[in-house]
Amino acid sequence: MDVKAWLEKNKAYVLGGAALLVVGLSQIGEDPLPVSEAEPLALEEETVQEEEGPSEPAEQEVAEPSVLMVDVKGAVEAPGIYSMNNGDRINDVIAKAGGFQEEADPTAVNLAQKLQDEMIIYVPKAGEEVPAMPAASSGTPSSGTAGSPGASTTERVNINTATLDQLQQLPGIGASKAQAIIEYRETSGLFAQPEDLKNVSGIGDKTFEKLASHIVVQ
Repeated sequence: MDVKAWLEKNKAYVLGGAALLVVGLSQIGEDPLPVSEAEPLALEEETVQEEEGPSEPAEQEVAEPSVLMVDVKGAVEAPGIYSMNNGDRINDVIAKAGGFQEEADPTAVNLAQKLQDEMIIYVPKAGEEVPAMPAASSGTPSSGTAGSPGASTTERVNINTATLDQLQQLPGIGASKAQAIIEYRETSGLFAQPEDLKNVSGIGDKTFEKLASHIVVQ
């Protein structure tokens, strides 16, 4: 069989093979498909975040002063301003001031109370009415007698003579309770002891506990 006859007989196969060859040669000349750069970058960012960890807000701590300046007045041997350590008690500063004078009334002072910066401690004499003390300029509660921790008033309040405004300075006493105290005095007489305040409507044991170190009966 000659070549011409063979080509005529296998024409379909020859044409198909030629077409495949052309397609193959055309693909060899093309540029390779571009590789996406977005995915490697995303993976790189995730890796950095995992290594650094999530960011946390910085905690803000209010540091208490390590040195407290306390003003001791009244019936102590050496009144004055004393430098004390954070955590010290009133008993510590009274001792530093030389202790109580003979005529002092130690029962008017809460010796176990913790000191505060700019605190004023007034130790009264027996039977003495405690004078008003100036409030601390920084807003730190001052103390008339040391037995009034955290009070907004600077002296003990005589519940037998206190006005409506003075009574409202006591912790837990608003306008209605202050008025009730005054009405009780007018209708039932003066208080014989601080505990009698619990006879006033609206003043129970919990309220009285807040008031006990802030009031006197004279």
